[in-house]
Order: sequence, then structure tokens, then C-alpha cells
Amino acid sequence: MPAYLDSILVAHRTAMSEDPRDAASVVEEACSLAAREGMAGRRPFVEAILAGHAARGMAVISEIKRRSPSKGDLDPTLDPASVAMEYEAGGASCLSVLTDEEFFGGSRHDLVAARAAGNLPVLRKDFTVGPLDVCDARTMGADAVLLIVAALDDFELATLLALARDLGLAPLVEVHDEAELDRALAVGADLIGVNQRDLRTFEVDRERALRMGERMPEGVVAVAESGIRDAADVERLASVGYVAVLVGETLVRSSDRASAVDRLLGASA
Repeated sequence: MPAYLDSILVAHRTAMSEDPRDAASVVEEACSLAAREGMAGRRPFVEAILAGHAARGMAVISEIKRRSPSKGDLDPTLDPASVAMEYEAGGASCLSVLTDEEFFGGSRHDLVAARAAGNLPVLRKDFTVGPLDVCDARTMGADAVLLIVAALDDFELATLLALARDLGLAPLVEVHDEAELDRALAVGADLIGVNQRDLRTFEVDRERALRMGERMPEGVVAVAESGIRDAADVERLASVGYVAVLVGETLVRSSDRASAVDRLLGASA
């Protein structure tokens, strides 16, 4: 099987090492800006999830993604602003926007356009490997940033989690198994996504989130990611404590994305 994650991380860490900016200076400037602005202009990501869950039994984080390494093109010519408006009309609580260009065909411009099109909080979905990535997420207007436990050591995970919070970003910490969940909890993560897709093979195990849901401690906002196809899947995930689902391929491929979001919420309403 192709080791997708390894290839992606090599590319991202190489790009980080070649970035001419001084990371310490960028972080200092970003933290100073965040301290001056406070939450001005930020959209509360976790609060939006909890509101969606309260209203319909589950919140949907709808993803804007042009392609994936395993599936190829999903919709390479999609207009992120139009898609964002469709998702919001269907009842999505938040957006997730892929900004990785090499492997997923995304860009920061997709995130900027999607966020400007409506009122939903936006997650920067990318492979965050250093402080510059977190600062860039804040600069491009994201309200949340993804931290993948499998991509980071414990020091990196703790450092980037703290930096995200300092910048007013919600850190969504992604795990794939029990050991990664323990690592996430050890650094104080309280917004945790369980990705049912193995990032090394890109195969989906639709029982993974159900198993992991039973291990989530009280107080954690739990998000199920990948492999979610319909309202029946959503209902099963709600039954083990998930308050949100992050859905990409099912929605991107739909001919009526607003209705597709609404149908996902049908079983949990």
C-alpha cells in the first residue's frame, strides 16, 4: 500500500525548512496581533458545533476538497464560495477547507473565498507541521486549525496546540487509535476528531469511530471524520457520543449539496 502520510509529511516538512521567514519573529508578531485584536473577527468554531448539535442532534462540518491522493479528482473546478453557500443553506455548522495544493489541489485562496461567502466558522484542513503553519492559518482567516497526532511528536503537538489557542484558533486534534487518543488527552486537547481513514493507506474503517467513541472522556467535543455516507451513519455515531461529523467526499460529489447536508441530519433531527 502507498504510504500517503509519509510522502505528504516529507513534502510539508521540506517546505517548512525552506521557508525563508524567521519562525520566532512570525510567531511573536502573530501573538501580538492576536492579543490586540482578541476575538474580533473570529467565528467561534466549537460553539457553532455545539449549537448545531443542540438544534439537530448532530453538527455537520462540510468539507471543500478538490481531489484526494487515493480517489483522484473529486471536483477540480469547484467554486469554493458557491460550495460554501450551498453547505450553509443545507444546515452545515462549520466548513473545512483543504489548503494543501500538491496533494489535494487546494489553496489559501479557497479558504478565503469560502469564508467570505457566508457566516460559518472555517477549519484550515492541512498537514500542520510547525508554528508557521499555525500562524498562516490565522493570517488567512481560519477559525480552527487541524493538528494530526500521527504527524507530530509530543513536543510539537503540545507547542502547536498552545500556539493555536494563543492565536484564537480552535485546535481540532485528529487521532486514529487509542494510543493517539491518549497522547491527545495528555496535552489537553478537548476538541478531538477520530479519522476513520488510515492516512498511510487511505483505507476507511467505518467501525473505528464507534470503537473510539466509547473511550472519549466527558468534556471532550468529539468529531467523527471520513467514511460517513448517510443519515444512518450519522445516527450510529450520535449514539456513541459524537456531536459532529466532518464529511467531504459524499458532499463534494453530490449534485445538490445543500440537500445532501440536510439529508445527513435527517436521522438525528
